[in-house]
Amino acid sequence: MAVDRVLLAEPRGFCAGVEKAIKALAWMVRVFEPPVYCYHEIVHNRHVVDAFVAQGVVFVDDVDDVPDGAPLMLSAHGTAPDVVDAARQRGRVVVDAVCPLVTKVHHEVRVRSRKGYTVLYVGHAGHEEATGTIAVAPEAVRLVERPEDIDALEDLDADTPLALLAQTTLSHDEWSDIVERARQRFPDLWMPGRSDLCFATTNRQAALRALVPSADAVVVIGSPNSSNTVALTAVARSLGCPRVVLVDDAAELPDDLTGTVAVTAGASAPEAVVDAVLERLMPVNGVETIPVVSEEEYFPPPPELRELLRAVETAVSLFAGRPAAPTDTPAADRLLAAARVLEALPR
Repeated sequence: MAVDRVLLAEPRGFCAGVEKAIKALAWMVRVFEPPVYCYHEIVHNRHVVDAFVAQGVVFVDDVDDVPDGAPLMLSAHGTAPDVVDAARQRGRVVVDAVCPLVTKVHHEVRVRSRKGYTVLYVGHAGHEEATGTIAVAPEAVRLVERPEDIDALEDLDADTPLALLAQTTLSHDEWSDIVERARQRFPDLWMPGRSDLCFATTNRQAALRALVPSADAVVVIGSPNSSNTVALTAVARSLGCPRVVLVDDAAELPDDLTGTVAVTAGASAPEAVVDAVLERLMPVNGVETIPVVSEEEYFPPPPELRELLRAVETAVSLFAGRPAAPTDTPAADRLLAAARVLEALPR
């Protein structure tokens, strides 16, 4: 490999929602004896999932597969309301690690459907986030995946109010193309005042856009089932980058990369994998980090987990014969990076 230099995107990797979910599941592993169960992959990254499988976490696609009374975490992508209700039955301890940005979209679907709107939901069929969101009001939601789907909506009543909402991990290009077509056809379309697109997804795309004009190739790090990661590859290709490579880890890098290589990582890709990719690329003239946007967002632990940790602290204090000392779990949690949590898991 004859890579001259690497341009490293910033921001990249873990977003606030992924940080929240990984740290929450790590707490579950520490508090409960294995197995701890998780409904769907906690985030869409093979390395993260494998790390938790090694700790006794069992990932399931049906909450009926979780034994009575077992600890269960719901993934960051959001869960259908009926599945949440089923999960909380039979004495299970349930912690919902849903990203707050997904919760916002669920709320918008619920409110609009109650007001009589038909919701045009822009998303990817089969993705867990889309499935969970549509299930909030399935009778009122129509899935839209491409601009042509807007043209195919022939059966909508002219008097029916319409709303346009989105899967949070879409690329800006995917969203904007459909918005333009929808506004042309439905001038009275309702949209939220604040975009549904995840700020972290948008930021990572903006950071990559700044690098592509100077790059001979782009390496996007992340798992292929990660929607925001795949969106990064689409962004690079849309800008005319001659070569775009998606890798889950350093072993998947091709041997013939040359010149200037731009590197970024999807919102669920660990920084340790980024480090391994940079080591494998071995650029002759080093790595230059290009900061584009600063991210300070933080999502605290799920409320169920905070209550659980307070209960554990109280029990330990009573067993030790001393008063329970109140602790500020969110404050301590904010200072702890999910990357460090993953590295600290026993191998």
